Amino acid sequence: MKSAELIRVENLRAGYTGPVTGPVSFTVEEGHIIGLGGPNGSGKSTLLRAITGAARVFSGDIKKAPHTLITHHWQRPELPPELALLGRELFSLLGADPDKSSERIDSLLNMPLNRMSGGQFQFLQTAACLAGPANLVLLDEPTNNLDANAIGELSRLLDNHDSHRSVIVVSHEKPFLEKHCERIIELS
Repeated sequence: MKSAELIRVENLRAGYTGPVTGPVSFTVEEGHIIGLGGPNGSGKSTLLRAITGAARVFSGDIKKAPHTLITHHWQRPELPPELALLGRELFSLLGADPDKSSERIDSLLNMPLNRMSGGQFQFLQTAACLAGPANLVLLDEPTNNLDANAIGELSRLLDNHDSHRSVIVVSHEKPFLEKHCERIIELS
């Protein structure tokens, strides 16, 4: 594995009771943003889950550099209604740096999570992943439930990401992937 590589996926077939995705091969180098596209059911989310160990690998291999630290933003983050935390406390739990926030994020840091809309929570959690200590960020449909302003802010966060942090983004929005990704891998 090259020193700049964070992860190498080789001929991977992954799923749950049977393979859902693959075979697929790719590498992710430090500082790169890689897009995963394809139709519903092609295994984009399953591929991310295989990288984190939450989906079964049927064949192939996932090789991670020893220094790779991963955070995963799920497609539908669940917000328990009884969770009485402020946005700032969620940032802290995820190890995110509030100094890397913006005005939009700042407005959510003092808001209780149980009072946030789905879009606000989605945006805050995505921002926390991008401002945290992980050097490999997995974002599964991060634009879901976001209004145009939040998508614009997410775009700015991706455009200004740390040069040592890599991101794998799953999205059905091809223009969003084309704008931010060095490479797009189409699953079918």
